Amino acid sequence: MSTTQGARARARIEVTAAIKDEARRQLVAEGAVKLSLRAVARELGMVSSALYRYFPSRDDLLTALIIDAYDSLGETAETAHSAVADDGPLRRWTTVCEAVRGWALGHPHEYALIYGTPVPGYVAPETTVPAAARIGLLLIGIAQDAHRAGTLTEPPLPAELRPEGERMVADFATDLPPATAVALVAAWAELYGLVGFELFGQFHRVVEDRERFFHHSVRRLALGVGLTDG
Repeated sequence: MSTTQGARARARIEVTAAIKDEARRQLVAEGAVKLSLRAVARELGMVSSALYRYFPSRDDLLTALIIDAYDSLGETAETAHSAVADDGPLRRWTTVCEAVRGWALGHPHEYALIYGTPVPGYVAPETTVPAAARIGLLLIGIAQDAHRAGTLTEPPLPAELRPEGERMVADFATDLPPATAVALVAAWAELYGLVGFELFGQFHRVVEDRERFFHHSVRRLALGVGLTDG
């Protein structure tokens, strides 16, 4: 790459970052529904036509922000997990869940973008899936390791749900019992329910010691999946 090409590439990276930073400021001030490419361009002193060379539409900008948020959350949880990777399944599970909560409390508007009210008219493309899957894959990996070690307790599963559990195993929970796959999906959803209730105020005057309550709750989720201290 020539010096000129390298300078252009760096400039594009810098402008792209500035656009996304301003868009995040708009998320805080106005919410995702009111995100506007024209408003972003105006705040950056750009003409709209120049901004469109970076993000052809509002949805393209939203997609970039969503992927960034998922990746930031995933990286935070993976880093926390790496510090306890040699510990037992329960410690690993609760560490990941607590990292999710910590990130959400520190990034409430980005959390709302990915797990809050959907933006009307926006449909997330397949390109968001790898980033969105990072937390789920971490939790599945913990269960898989416990299963290989012989410490995983298979939870009960109604007969009518077994076909769904088998489909989940085939799709994303390789080598796990169908009952565990079903329990994992339920726990994954309940994790975000706990975080969302705290973040969006539903625990007001209901749960006061929220940190201990959360730790207790996600430990119960782990036990429901069949993880133990073994």
